Amino acid sequence: MDVMKILLETGALLEGHFLLTSGRHSDRFIMCSKLMMFPDKAEVVLKNVVEKLRDVEFDVVVGPAMGGVLVSYEIARQMGKVAMFTEKEGEGFVLRRGFEIKKGQKVLIAEDVVTTGKSSGGTIEVVKALGGEVVGIACIVDRSSREFEYPIYSAIKLDIETYEEADCPLCKKGIPLIKPKTQKS
Repeated sequence: MDVMKILLETGALLEGHFLLTSGRHSDRFIMCSKLMMFPDKAEVVLKNVVEKLRDVEFDVVVGPAMGGVLVSYEIARQMGKVAMFTEKEGEGFVLRRGFEIKKGQKVLIAEDVVTTGKSSGGTIEVVKALGGEVVGIACIVDRSSREFEYPIYSAIKLDIETYEEADCPLCKKGIPLIKPKTQKS
């Protein structure tokens, strides 16, 4: 299975000149919601992650909303586990909707894209505060450039270069800037 091909086919991997939420610019943008529109293709991509998780012991999959909701569900479905999600509240995350993590439960964090690890980190804090034990982070795309405390199990690892506006070669070429997170359908 060619994960890159599926990401391109579904429009989940975009190419152009993008303004990222960090304020930096990039020539590629990942929008996994486009992949998740196609359950059959999402299942295939996440099977790659599930294969890497076969020897990892865990009880629950928890994803930060929004990006981790469907990813946690699909991984849990394929592995016969329980799926939950955290929600943003103020500067952090909370577990609501009757979801519970019991003391000592082994928890896998699931995301669509791991870049800085901010959403995963917020979810990890919730899990630890409830007495859960985090065993790793699963994701569709790992585009992080730093080491994490936990192993990352991804369908694909992408090195996507980003630039400060003043140093952006795309700006210098006059390529129009796109703000993908703010576009309306």
